Amino acid sequence: MIQEDIRKDLQLKWRRLQENMSKTGADGCLLSVDVNLYYVAGRVYSGYFYLPAEGDPWLFVKRPNGLTGDQVHYIRKPEQMPELFAEHQIPLPKKLLLEGDELAYNEYMRLAAAFKPEETGNATALLRQTRSVKTPWEIEQFRLSARQHILTYSEITGCFRPGMTDIELQYEIEKRMRKNGSMGLFRAFGANMDIFMGSLLAGDNAETPSPFDFALGGGGVNSSLPIGANGTLLKEGTAVMVDMAGNYTPYITDMTRVFSVGKLPEEAYRAHQVALEIQEAVTNISRPGTSCAEMYNLSLEIAEKAGLGDCFMGTKQQAKFVGHGIGIQINELPVLTPRSKEVLEPAMVFALEPKFVLPGIGAVGIENSFLVTETGIEKLTIFEEEIIRLD
Repeated sequence: MIQEDIRKDLQLKWRRLQENMSKTGADGCLLSVDVNLYYVAGRVYSGYFYLPAEGDPWLFVKRPNGLTGDQVHYIRKPEQMPELFAEHQIPLPKKLLLEGDELAYNEYMRLAAAFKPEETGNATALLRQTRSVKTPWEIEQFRLSARQHILTYSEITGCFRPGMTDIELQYEIEKRMRKNGSMGLFRAFGANMDIFMGSLLAGDNAETPSPFDFALGGGGVNSSLPIGANGTLLKEGTAVMVDMAGNYTPYITDMTRVFSVGKLPEEAYRAHQVALEIQEAVTNISRPGTSCAEMYNLSLEIAEKAGLGDCFMGTKQQAKFVGHGIGIQINELPVLTPRSKEVLEPAMVFALEPKFVLPGIGAVGIENSFLVTETGIEKLTIFEEEIIRLD
């Protein structure tokens, strides 16, 4: 079932997860959410993945047909799993971890009733912690995604035609994304986090608050999806912020660049330079052990010193973070917030995105993806960082 080129990677993930399980006293971890299944099994399927505190995992599959392996078993319903445990002399867990932040209540209760553990715990928190430190294979996937992400951004100026709206420009960028290998799916953690293949914000739409927990908002095409492009005409003096996903492998890179229709007012270029200064200052202090709160607080300090604190990460609604981990989902751990207790660790991959919103002009700023190395960080998304003219 498992391809040989990722078998060792999966085994490394199992051992890391088991090490974290041991810290909680858990005997077993049962997973069924697609993102977590991909992480531990190398593919998405309908069914369950059970990892004991020691030993190799068991896969209980509903669909698709045709998966094989010594520890792969087909089932119709979850209640069959304890029967198979007994048949194969697998001890039932006394403490079972379930995906408490992701499962529907009924599913959680049904699984708990089937296994009857003495105690349950939250597998979601454990998986997110484990996934925050990447394996060598995962890091290579980021590099592949970054390469195609950069290629697409290099083609954006060729997408523009005078008289376009922001939505029309986004259509053209999405077309090139797909041609360059984009999976077309943008995964995010948490409820109510629907989005397109990324976000494009032009002019005053960048000020529009959104219910979604992204750095900036936008009104969207209608109230059923209030995020991103809204039909703004791309006219002279408009800033266009492009934050389209790097979903060219299952591991998503994150990159934002600013384009202009004609020349922008001088305040836009000044604010953009401050964003670049924030990026430089934060990356200069970033290394294993660096506090994520320190990274945020330094960013805010520079913004306020430049007199731009009131438009840092928004105006009518300001995001209280300046970066976040990335991976199979766009919003993984760690998160760069003022009260974060997290610190950088080697092999974490995160996005840093200092941005400003200027009324009457639009959003300016920068976002790049970084790999934490043993001694510092490495930028993965290397592309022109000044404001790029579209005409």
